[in-house]
Amino acid sequence: MSSTPQSVRGMQSLLGEEADRFHEVVAAFDRVRRLYGFRRVKVPVLEQTQVFARTMGETTDVVSKEMYSFEDKGGEQVTLRPEFTAGIARAFLSEGWQQHIPLKVATHGPAFRYERPQKGRFRQFHQLDAEIIGPAEPQADIELLAFADQLLKELGLGETAILKLNTLGDPATRAAWRNALHEHFAANVAALSEDSRTRLDRNPLRILDSKAHQDWPIVDSAPTIDEFLTAEAAEFFGELTEGLDRAGVRWERAPRLVRGLDYYRHTAFEFITDTLGAQGTVLAGGRYDGLIETLGGPHTPAVGWAAGIERLAMMIDAPQPERPDAAIVPMGEAAERRAAILIADLRRAGIAADLGLRGNMKKRMQRANASGARFAIIIGDSELEAGEAQLKDLASGEQRAVAFDLLASEIGR
Repeated sequence: MSSTPQSVRGMQSLLGEEADRFHEVVAAFDRVRRLYGFRRVKVPVLEQTQVFARTMGETTDVVSKEMYSFEDKGGEQVTLRPEFTAGIARAFLSEGWQQHIPLKVATHGPAFRYERPQKGRFRQFHQLDAEIIGPAEPQADIELLAFADQLLKELGLGETAILKLNTLGDPATRAAWRNALHEHFAANVAALSEDSRTRLDRNPLRILDSKAHQDWPIVDSAPTIDEFLTAEAAEFFGELTEGLDRAGVRWERAPRLVRGLDYYRHTAFEFITDTLGAQGTVLAGGRYDGLIETLGGPHTPAVGWAAGIERLAMMIDAPQPERPDAAIVPMGEAAERRAAILIADLRRAGIAADLGLRGNMKKRMQRANASGARFAIIIGDSELEAGEAQLKDLASGEQRAVAFDLLASEIGR
């Protein structure tokens, strides 16, 4: 006998409360998206590998180790998306979306990374994503962060999620800071971890978020970006923080928060919470003014964020399960035939209804109660003869006769 097929490692199937939690996160995202005027957008799950290699950097762990990449039947190198931003940037160029600038878009769906599955992390996971493409002003960053802040509040995480905020400056700032960091870490290279020594020449900024304990004292003594901010970069960050204060978005400065890739500018941020125990990031993003240029497009400022749906779903209160408005309990073949007509009429009238066709009267009523329905509609031979059903309020136990054609209006009151 063949064995039962199992799910691929790192993939998940959801039912019941887990699926309801997932939907609750997506529904809240869609409500807030609409409030902030972000348009829905859909991009393919599959892109040319170069879309991600060029935008995420050939040498990053995601590109070199974690992407699901393969050659398709036409010999083209393709990749299941590990994130949304690169695909949206590609579509912005190839689909002619430049005509819509300033473009505010939001989407959600699956993404894929081949990494070790752990609590709240899967190889197929799901993200919320929001982007503003076109504006170079800090008002766009404020708008995007206010969207994220309100979403977390709607999910009941407003008290625990803290916005950690930093500036990466403009290109001149970043170049000066990078040189100073390289000089600092090079002077301490013997004490650095192996990973940090590898990053030294390639990208010294990434040493700042090293997880190796031996690097932390050296990181703590590293020069901060504030020492190198140009007047323009300082003004941008000042306008951003003042705008967040006016919008009522609580934030904390995180001077070591960085983004390694060169196309990031100015704003970098993460919303951090300890709701799952250890402190973790639930939503993160930044301004990526140089990304679209890496795909061969014109200089196009942009800012965006992404959040993991699974992690958010684990942190929210369990939503109330969906329940039918009415459960129909027919007794006898004639009643079952009439019930089939009735349930179709009720559903067309916007009444959520279920139909119990198995077991005796007692068992069917037990199932009606277990379903959480507000009402049971009981139909037997005498009800058919009278042209009415017994409508039972399952909370109070009150029961009365109601004509078949009036049931929808009675239940919908």
